[in-house]
Amino acid sequence: MGRNQNVFCREELKYMLGGTQYEELLALLGTRIVPDKFYISRIVSVYYDTPDHLLIRRSLEKSKYKEKLRLRCYGVPDENSEAFVEIKKKVKGVVYKRRESLPYKQAVDFLSGSGQGGSSQIFRELDWFLKFYGDLQPTMFLSYDRQSYKGTDDGSVRITFDKDILWRTESLDARSGIWGTPLFAPDRRLMEVKIRGAMPLWLSHILAQIKAYPHSISKYGLAYQTWVRQEMCKGEERRYA
Repeated sequence: MGRNQNVFCREELKYMLGGTQYEELLALLGTRIVPDKFYISRIVSVYYDTPDHLLIRRSLEKSKYKEKLRLRCYGVPDENSEAFVEIKKKVKGVVYKRRESLPYKQAVDFLSGSGQGGSSQIFRELDWFLKFYGDLQPTMFLSYDRQSYKGTDDGSVRITFDKDILWRTESLDARSGIWGTPLFAPDRRLMEVKIRGAMPLWLSHILAQIKAYPHSISKYGLAYQTWVRQEMCKGEERRYA
């Protein structure tokens, strides 16, 4: 089991980079950042929600408290690959993430209610979450390629760049491979700055220099909104057919 940190508490600031901003930013950051332990990764996530998409709808309402449940893998899994069952909560701008790992097939069975998880405190929280919301099911697949860096002097500062973000609402078994609808144009990268406490001044100055400003962006949220619009258009087409 390689990625064994199970509890995260931090602020996550998101920036959409286009044009030459990505190259300019890396040049300005220079030796202030170094590649993280898992520098290059392909992240595959399946989000779980209620049949009426309650979790993501609440999240998009910009409430002070929001939560999501997902199954995350690094690369396309087989039934024995390491997978993480994660609860991600955001309270007044602070992100709390708690997760446990299981072999992929066991994780899927656990989330469906047909298998067992474990006896840890986090598994008890996951059990409660599943029982509280009841009929949770896979609703959205997301994948993307990520580059990860950390601060040279302060390793708690992390900067990630996501590109080639794909989503789909069918074939929601992560073993089905990497395919789907692009969420952004090919030259766009979603940057996340993960910090504990205040943004370092040097990083604030560099981001201002390239005119990069934080946005409230949720990959799952944007994909869900795109899917809703597509379904509405299909309904209109059927109506006037």
